[in-house]
Amino acid sequence: MRTPHSPRTLTAGVALATAALAVGVLAPAVHAAPAPEAPARVSPVAVAAPDIPVANVKAHLAQLQQIANANGGNRAHGRSGYKASLDYVKGKLDAAGFTTSVQQFSSSGATGYNLIADWPGGDASRTVMAGAHLDSVTAGPGINDNGSGSAGILETALAVSRAQLKPDKHLRFAWWGAEELGMVGSRYYVNSLAGGDRSKISGYLNFDMIGSPNPGYFVYDDDPTLEKVFKDYFATLSIPTEIETEGDGRSDHAPFKSAGIPVGGLFSGADYTKTAAQAQKWGGSVGQEFDACYHASCDTSSNIDTTALDHNSDAIAYALWQLAAGGSTPPDPGSTFENTTDLAVPDSPGPAVTSSITVNGRTGNAPSALKVGVKAVHTYSGDLVIDLVGPSGRSYRLHNSSSDATPNIDTTYTVNASSETANGTWKLKLQDKGPQDTGYLDSWKLTF
Repeated sequence: MRTPHSPRTLTAGVALATAALAVGVLAPAVHAAPAPEAPARVSPVAVAAPDIPVANVKAHLAQLQQIANANGGNRAHGRSGYKASLDYVKGKLDAAGFTTSVQQFSSSGATGYNLIADWPGGDASRTVMAGAHLDSVTAGPGINDNGSGSAGILETALAVSRAQLKPDKHLRFAWWGAEELGMVGSRYYVNSLAGGDRSKISGYLNFDMIGSPNPGYFVYDDDPTLEKVFKDYFATLSIPTEIETEGDGRSDHAPFKSAGIPVGGLFSGADYTKTAAQAQKWGGSVGQEFDACYHASCDTSSNIDTTALDHNSDAIAYALWQLAAGGSTPPDPGSTFENTTDLAVPDSPGPAVTSSITVNGRTGNAPSALKVGVKAVHTYSGDLVIDLVGPSGRSYRLHNSSSDATPNIDTTYTVNASSETANGTWKLKLQDKGPQDTGYLDSWKLTF
């Protein structure tokens, strides 16, 4: 993590864009016309994320320590230790079946490198991305800052390979150079993306310092959907979290956020001091820095809290498995039908719009507990009225307009549709009943 601390700034345009995530494509807020319908398809069955062996993560940290020891005590931009670190990570990923590429840039008179690794498969128009900076400061080996985040996402990537994960969405990992000079590598990457490619990134997750020796459990609050995924995981461990503020704008999520890409991430603390209330929640030393060796020569492999590293590495895997909707086996053929084509919802007083799914291959009537999954991106969900329309033309109200100011809808509704024949054309009808706020339907599906 770089040293200067920048105050939180969020323009209205970025606020709109970061709200616009239903773990699908980040689309423009206003569409010129409704998009054509896409054919229904069978979705994969979600599988549980694996436990990430913390011993493996620490083994990567030991390698980064050895690299620093052999290269002047650091792994900084423009130094041999950084390139050796990148070569180590790339070798692991190449052997695991990832498609890797090295992106070069210049900063402070030296050549810098980003490492990008893509896991084959998944919808590239809906890419979930995880990243961490690989460089250290010149003062030390940078094992917590940021070997910890780099090792955590490396071992998660290797877990993807071991599981031979077949995600619905595309998975991409990145290790950034020259973060300590002002997020140079990640900014170069984002700036080099064409506008269309930026919109294909559903979300970027950043991991900068996840093994601090006097740790806290901090979650980025830049996007509510991504924030919730991490909070949900830590809730399963009964670990309370706090909103991350110390590193806001100071790490590699910042260029993505500025480009309107939803961001999230984890952080275990740097040079702020732990309060009594935080020590009561998490243990550790009151009045001591979360990482007393931050940006110092003592940030070595002994400067790591194993428990925090373990929990945060598992949280990375949990988030990626959840967000990429990983699956290994298909469901019963014909049980799930989905339309993933974006559909603009005109602002009030615009007309209702519909998206269709044609069901075939079923017998008899629809079930009394038909599941209707809806993902709608909208800056004010209370503006929306949503109905399911069966093949008979009968409407079933799913969502009423209200004063709910929460952005976005990602909900599965249960409908008694037993009076409808299963086969036929089903429609989802949406209408915006309130002015000013806009959005679109990201996807919807029927599960019989």
